[in-house]
Formats: sequence, structure tokens, C-alpha cells
Amino acid sequence: MLKLKPSSVDWRSPRTLSLTVSGVALAVLAGMLVLLPVPYARLSPGPATDTLGSADGKPLIVIEGTKTYPVTGKLELTTVSITNPDHRMSLIEALTGWFRSGVAVVPKDTVYDTTKTSAQIQTENTQEMALSQKHATAAALQALHVPGVVSYVVVAAVTDGTPAAGKLNIGDQIEKIDGTAITSPDEVVTAVRKHKPGEQVTFVVKRAGQELTQTLTTSKNPDDASIPFVGIRPDRDYTFPFSVKIQLDDVGGPSAGMMFALGIIERLTPDAVDGGKIVAGTGTIDDDGTVGKIGGIQMKIRGAKRSGATVFLVPADNCREAVQGAPKGITLVRVDKLSTALTALEALRNGNTAAVPHC
Repeated sequence: MLKLKPSSVDWRSPRTLSLTVSGVALAVLAGMLVLLPVPYARLSPGPATDTLGSADGKPLIVIEGTKTYPVTGKLELTTVSITNPDHRMSLIEALTGWFRSGVAVVPKDTVYDTTKTSAQIQTENTQEMALSQKHATAAALQALHVPGVVSYVVVAAVTDGTPAAGKLNIGDQIEKIDGTAITSPDEVVTAVRKHKPGEQVTFVVKRAGQELTQTLTTSKNPDDASIPFVGIRPDRDYTFPFSVKIQLDDVGGPSAGMMFALGIIERLTPDAVDGGKIVAGTGTIDDDGTVGKIGGIQMKIRGAKRSGATVFLVPADNCREAVQGAPKGITLVRVDKLSTALTALEALRNGNTAAVPHC
């Protein structure tokens, strides 16, 4: 019979006990580090939604009061799935994400304003989406030379704890500042910056049909103490000669603007803008048709490819990032204006690929 020798380790010795305790402590510390929250967010491809299709059984774009036309292909807005602002990502989750294909782990402050609560971010994203839809409608109607578009300046966001908090509301129409009529968001910034921090500035706004006068005492801008600050973001809102309603839940922010504009144009014109193809894209849009940079471009292209798109409209300022690791079989079209997108799509319909601006 095999005889086992007695263990040569004396578990009662101070040295052995010290090493054991240290090893356990090190293991516990390593486990805590792996589970420790880190300030990162996870991005992955979100769903693509056809602006010419339906959401919850209802058309995404509903136009009433003017003639519309049947649609053929698809004009898909693309999205990015992002972890909630309140999500506490662990180190192991971040490490896992870094090594997964089709997932990006980025510092949280690059996708969220970490000084704001989740509720504040949600409110601002919802408002940005609403204004994006208005900008898209304005850009589309002006591209089609439709008369009767009227714009005015509104309060698009109010920061808590600033002079404007409790005095100005999101949606207030800014009519005058210090007695001077306001016709653009830039004029709001110029009027406030005529003052020094600590001086008073007077806003005349229209709210729920009533005119109100609010006097604010400017504070110091958090980024530059020499600049006066009241804590609002001005933007444009509009009235239109006919009704354009866009119904889309669970998507926030301004990045769907260009695709909304193309969808509106598609419904208002007899010719198929998309040429009967599946065209995807992204980009903010101003009322003059300028297409702006967005975040998560690579995730959006992946989502578009997954949905069957063969063409992707890329904001010009996103082109360098877009071509890195782009999937095969999808044409990346460089777009700086709504008119550029329309011209490029026309060229693709006609088979004139040489006239298409590529990334």
C-alpha cells in the first residue's frame, strides 16, 4: 500500500499564516478591482428605421394638407445602442467590450454630459429630436422651394443652477433681449455677451401665447470666467404651410435630421429619391440644409449593413472615421449638404457612379 508522507507545511507557523492571509487579501483585492465601476460607456449597432415605413403600425412621416406620392425603396435612419447614463460599468465588462468585435467602449464623458442626471439627459435628447424634426422639415421644404416657412428663436435647453433656471423654460419663444428684436440663435449669444458677468440682461419671451419679461443676472461662464453666462441654448423652431408630423419613439438626439429631410422630400415628389434601393445614413441638419457630424458612425454603418443597405450617406466630417473598418458591400457617400445627398442619389439612380462623392 502507498503510504502518504505527512505534510511538510506547518499551518500554525506565523510565516505560513501571513502568506495565506496575504494571498486571500490579494485575491479579494483583485476581485474588487475587476468589479470596480469604471467611467466608460458601451456602444453597439442599433436598429435601422425606415423613414418611409411605419412605427407601431403608423407611418413614421405623416403629411397632411398638401399632395403626397407613393414611395418605393427605403431611407433608413441609423442608431447606436448606448448603455444608460446611470449604468455602472465594471472593469471586467469594459475589458470584455474592448475585445469584442462590433462593440466600442469609450469614456462616458465623450457620449454624455456627466454633470447632468439621466433624467436631464433624456429630456434634452427628446427636445433635440423634436427640433431635429423641425430642422429637417424646414430644410426639405426649402430644398423644394415651398413658400410659407416661418422661423423663430426658442429656448432649446436650460441648465439647472444657472440664472435662467426657473425663469426661462424650454420652448419659450425669444422675442427681444434688452429691447432688441431677436431673429437668430446667434443674436441671442451676441446680446448676452454685450454684458459683463454680474450685469442684468432682460429677455422678452412668448410662452403659451402670453408675453413675459424676465430679467436675469449673468454669471461667469464655467469655461471662461470673463464671459457672461445665463445657462440656455437657443435654437430655431418653425411653423409650416401644411402639417408634417414625425412619429418615432425611443430615439433621441439630432442625428436623424438628414434622413428625415430625405424622407419628407420622397413623400412630396413623384420621383423616387432612393431609386427603389435601401439607402441608409445619418447626420444632423440645419434649416439651410447643412449636414453636421455625429457620433458612433462605425456602429451606424454596421447596423445599416445588417439591415441590407447598399448605400450609406456619411456626414463629410465623419468620413475619415467611417472608412476605418467599414464592412464590404456598402457604398459610403460623402455629404456636406442636403443638396449634395440629392445630387449623389440622382447620380446613383442613373448609374453615374463617377459623379458620386465618396469617403
